[in-house]
Amino acid sequence: MISNDSLMVRRQAAVAPGVGQIHPVFVERAENARVWDVEGREYLDFAGGIAVLNTGHLHPRVKQAVARQLEDFSHTCFMVLGYESYVAVCEKLNALVPGDFAKKSALFTSGSEAVENALKVARAYTKRSGVIAFTSGYHGRTMATLALTGKVAPYSKGMGLMQANVFRAQYPCALHGVSDDDAMKSIEQIFKNDAEPADIAAIILEPVQGEGGFYAASPEFMARLRKLCDKEGIVLIADEVQTGAGRTGTFFAMEQMGVAADITTFAKSIAGGFPLSGITGRAEMMDAIGPGGLGGTYGGNPLACAAALAVIETFEKEQLLARANQVGTVIKEALGKLQQEYDFIADVRGLGAMVAMELVEDGVPKPEYCARVLTLARERGLILLSCGTYGNVLRLLVPLTVSDRDLQQGLEIIAECFRQLRS
Repeated sequence: MISNDSLMVRRQAAVAPGVGQIHPVFVERAENARVWDVEGREYLDFAGGIAVLNTGHLHPRVKQAVARQLEDFSHTCFMVLGYESYVAVCEKLNALVPGDFAKKSALFTSGSEAVENALKVARAYTKRSGVIAFTSGYHGRTMATLALTGKVAPYSKGMGLMQANVFRAQYPCALHGVSDDDAMKSIEQIFKNDAEPADIAAIILEPVQGEGGFYAASPEFMARLRKLCDKEGIVLIADEVQTGAGRTGTFFAMEQMGVAADITTFAKSIAGGFPLSGITGRAEMMDAIGPGGLGGTYGGNPLACAAALAVIETFEKEQLLARANQVGTVIKEALGKLQQEYDFIADVRGLGAMVAMELVEDGVPKPEYCARVLTLARERGLILLSCGTYGNVLRLLVPLTVSDRDLQQGLEIIAECFRQLRS
């Protein structure tokens, strides 16, 4: 009989240990905000495949769109034989990505690919090679993106130094004593000590850090960053891989920042569980790379493009942006009540339905509390995730299509876990 334990034994024998697994659960089927494991146990899924399932598991529109596409063809490689759905996705993203300027897009498969290609465009356009990234930022696991990612363990531990020409600025976070002024000064310090502005092709950041702990940049900071980039001819890249596709209550988080990036990366929830990523940027920047310089064999796969068009349609027809804000309000109110009860909950924060709570006691991060909550929640049938530089941030990535009943049930389980944590 197949069980979670037997599959874990097989996994350990067959799968490289570098591929982590947060929960010792193997899924057999899923629907919307619920999953069932191979032993028939049911779970509420508040992880969403790490922000991939804003429209839930197997949304009917997504499922139907992919099934229809599968009747026609599954792959040609867009660089060999084109198809309308790739063009349609690019047209949709050109309209959805913030910025009152002409845009063009290119499609790939993973978030890391999107980030790497954004850097390629920035370098080709500016003829510069330097990049400024931020503390605790996460941009991927490939070699180039690891240099940008501001967390060594576990992502680049034991792999040696990453590529040069990446410089680290401080990400603004009032909770940890880094003001907007501090962050801007850290960039100026890079210009004084490491590289002059004329060496920097791009500044890349997440409007709301994902793995870093769900810290949101302020509109004021973004405006200052935009002004700096304009002054120095630097490309501003918004990494919206995790924030994109409605998670923050707008389709892209930069819509809430008052300024637009030059290039935006997207992936994760854009295709409802199918591998699709891409970049959308100023047309003149995107034109800096000639034919063959962008792309990939599977980039913009027809099945993933069909799924993405269905996701965008679902947001429109089911008003999921409004739903994201409703879900986020409910979550923040529930977690806010817990914060009043437990003094080790240092902060509850988030834009839209991208919500987290940080666990700190006597000024010390408590990752063990977070790990314990994840275990207790799983034992009660709820799947959660942690994040943050110290692993002490509990994050909720609930499908925006979650029912009110499932949402309340999950929040009640979280409350029970905290009661047991302190008992």
